[in-house]
Amino acid sequence: MHGKAVVAGVGETTYYKHGQSKDTEFQLACQAVERACADAGLDVREVDGLISYMDTRNSPLRVAEALGMKELRWSSTPWAGGGNNSASCVMQADAAVTAGYASYVVAFRALAQGQFYRLGSGSTLASGGAPEGLSWGLPYGEMTPAQECALHTKRWMHDHGVSQEALAAIALASYANAQRNPRAVRYGQPLTREAYHASRWIVEPFHLFDCCQENDGAAAVLVTTPERARDLKQKPVPILAAAQGAGPEIGIRAFQKKWFPGMYYTNVGEMIWQRAGIRPKDVDVLQLYENFTGPVVMALCELGWCRPEEVDAFVANGALEGPDARLPFNTSGGNLAEAYIHGLEMTIEAVRQARGDSTCQAKDVDYSLAIAGPGYAPGSAILFGGTH
Repeated sequence: MHGKAVVAGVGETTYYKHGQSKDTEFQLACQAVERACADAGLDVREVDGLISYMDTRNSPLRVAEALGMKELRWSSTPWAGGGNNSASCVMQADAAVTAGYASYVVAFRALAQGQFYRLGSGSTLASGGAPEGLSWGLPYGEMTPAQECALHTKRWMHDHGVSQEALAAIALASYANAQRNPRAVRYGQPLTREAYHASRWIVEPFHLFDCCQENDGAAAVLVTTPERARDLKQKPVPILAAAQGAGPEIGIRAFQKKWFPGMYYTNVGEMIWQRAGIRPKDVDVLQLYENFTGPVVMALCELGWCRPEEVDAFVANGALEGPDARLPFNTSGGNLAEAYIHGLEMTIEAVRQARGDSTCQAKDVDYSLAIAGPGYAPGSAILFGGTH
């Protein structure tokens, strides 16, 4: 990769608490695609590639027709399983543009949980809507993603002596950064450490504020070549490297002894560092998907920022909060406090950091990294270069 394709525009709808959008999910999808093109200064009719992330209801063909696109030359969707491939949809757009299959490719995700169903609802799973992963545990009472991730997290914390304060630090950082972001659903609703610990248990070790929101909204990213981007409005953000996959010996269920407890992101980290030619210490700002806080601290270790026995100290004392943090982290508020659009909104924040127009802007960003997932395999990650 190394900049053979660039992000030329990003687009988002208003983000709503689940059930509060007056627009349908399809309308939200179309709005996000239109806004990504408007951000770039590109006529939406010129888009000739669409990638829908985990979005079988809003197919590229339907979106292309509704928006009056002249021609569709590329359409795809990555294999899903939660937010684990929200970075790989942009990776697919890079591949399509670099190979010459399409000129302008938009990757998008739309959610209207009020119109359809809430993703974390155990009753939905019990009625036959369980994804492949959760269906295996359903007869034993494992009905939600929170329960599944709690199994990993609780055992991992026990094995390595990790405290509840490490999980609290992740939630507090996301909420603190969301207070700088007027787009965030939790903007104007700061979280204190006392309120975090006083909130009800969902499934131990997850309190209420360890769990991501459920929202209505849509997000989109426009990818093209550097040459085409020169005629557009925004600073083009180079895609430096990406990775998607799963390590060896991961079968239909990843609870084998080798991987449990874990987040299956070691090989994703190895690929992204090798392909980019950098290490974790070189990353200027990080967007790390948090469906729950536990997978975040586990992934920080698997990706190489610290060892498990060091993670309490690594995230303590506001080390992840604000643009001047030791590691600027989830600077828009992330899934916990901005919105949960399956993590594609966090990829948009990584682009904004690289462009220099985030509401919580880190200084002199050369490497802006978005990690999709973790918690399910295969996972993905994408690294953007700065434009300052």
